[in-house]
Amino acid sequence: MELSLQTPALLFPAISLLFLAYTNRFLALASLIRSLHAAYRTTPDDRLLEQIRNLRTRVGLVRAMQLFGVVAILLCVLAMFLLYEKQQVAGSFVFAAGMVSLMMSLLFSLREIQISVTALNVLLSDLEHGTPGHGGATHDDAAERGM
Repeated sequence: MELSLQTPALLFPAISLLFLAYTNRFLALASLIRSLHAAYRTTPDDRLLEQIRNLRTRVGLVRAMQLFGVVAILLCVLAMFLLYEKQQVAGSFVFAAGMVSLMMSLLFSLREIQISVTALNVLLSDLEHGTPGHGGATHDDAAERGM
């Protein structure tokens, strides 16, 4: 099967949308971290520290998502260049590497979503069991809806 120049080009809109989603996710997490940091400075609470640790993990995952996304788009550009230069085999291998990188980005995204849902379920469980709320719960809920 011959890979055409248009095939890698089809990924540009998809990767651009992924970057938009990843950037929005990062900005929402950054805002949440800042608000939890301020809340902790005024009223130190171990639960806030737990939330901040959770968010540190999630920010690391978003960073990995973005890194693999950037690698994917760079490899797609390189594959297009190789295909343009009639280097079909090299272009196909580079394009395949780009697809693997994109899959890695999506897998990191899936893991970040799992952590996010787990954090929300803990907050909902607190509400269901009548555990007194903390300042971070409202912020976390609002930030999650915005992501």
